[in-house]
Amino acid sequence: MDSLITAAARALAGGDPLGALKRVALREDAPALALRGIAMAQLGDFPRAKALLKSAARAFGPKESVARARCIVAEAEIALVSRDLGWPAKALDAARATLEQHGDRVNAAHARNLEFRRLLLIGRLDEAEHRLAELDPSPLPPAVRTAHELIVASLATRRLRTKTARSALARAENAASDAGILALAAEVQSALLALNTPAARLIGRGKDRLLVLEEVEALLASRALVVDACCHAVRDAHTVVSLARRPVLFAIARALGEAWPDDVPRNELVMRAFRAKVVDESYRVRLRVEVGRLRRVLRNLARVSATKRGFALVPHRAREVVVLALPVEETHAAVLGLLADGESWSSSALALALGASQRTVQRALDSLAAARKVQSRGRGRARRWMAPPMPGFTTALLLPGALASD
Repeated sequence: MDSLITAAARALAGGDPLGALKRVALREDAPALALRGIAMAQLGDFPRAKALLKSAARAFGPKESVARARCIVAEAEIALVSRDLGWPAKALDAARATLEQHGDRVNAAHARNLEFRRLLLIGRLDEAEHRLAELDPSPLPPAVRTAHELIVASLATRRLRTKTARSALARAENAASDAGILALAAEVQSALLALNTPAARLIGRGKDRLLVLEEVEALLASRALVVDACCHAVRDAHTVVSLARRPVLFAIARALGEAWPDDVPRNELVMRAFRAKVVDESYRVRLRVEVGRLRRVLRNLARVSATKRGFALVPHRAREVVVLALPVEETHAAVLGLLADGESWSSSALALALGASQRTVQRALDSLAAARKVQSRGRGRARRWMAPPMPGFTTALLLPGALASD
């Protein structure tokens, strides 16, 4: 490898893409094409970066398997940043295996980090946690170690383990300082800010206040019965009853939780549960049926008691009943939660991350676009969607798999 290639590679490792381009911008050999592709990716020109990396992979000879594997890893990183979540994970896994076989542990660890980040984006938290436990980051360079600790912190945040998240971010901050890369340091500070930003609302006894993630964690471990509107469940510290597939039952449970310790009139429950404008006898019959179902599913947590004017929730063990709600409640909150990262998403990537059909996601995007809450650019398969970050709120509880309810 000649001196210009070496100098360009060092510039890229130090977060200086312009310095790298000064050295290899006019060269067309395979190593230069690869470095130019990585530099363009760092500058945000992803289409050009992908084209250069594909050209580099073709230009490397059949005996240069390690170089081709590094190109595949770089392409995977570009796909992840541009939210192309449908890229072939098997190709990245094969590239990582090649790098490990040839002793390139740094790039192999980087490939693993990309796998972890993709799993977190699509809500496969259990798999990400299992794989993270297999990797020891201590012998890795500071930049790769920073990325690893950011992933650990992100997973802990999604699991509501705030102490673990803060410890990981402290290690990430030290590693980023050792790496001397400003972009990494800024990413760590952004993650720290999210831990101190309101993540949910607590509704109870007629009061409504914002909670940060640590307070949410403490609430779920307390002796309160929580009607959880973040993942549509009713829970205490030991038992979780998911109502995610039973929206009518959850609407009744939430109304009862917000009114506790008082009862809720039957007519109000009908309007909340069935969105009825006029209450008649048929709706009252339906309400009795749904309340009976709610009694059965909540029998281990609370009873739904009939009163003269309606119904009330009476917990078995809990000292109080509260409602945990999202800080900003939207019809399509999960879509906005993913878009709030500031990256451009395709509708297919959103569907994959949310576990929904692409048509369902497209309808949600059209509705949000009509309300001017999201915007798109491009057409057809190249169309991408973006939304501004929610000011003053963290979207941790809006993301897939944020609070396990099973």
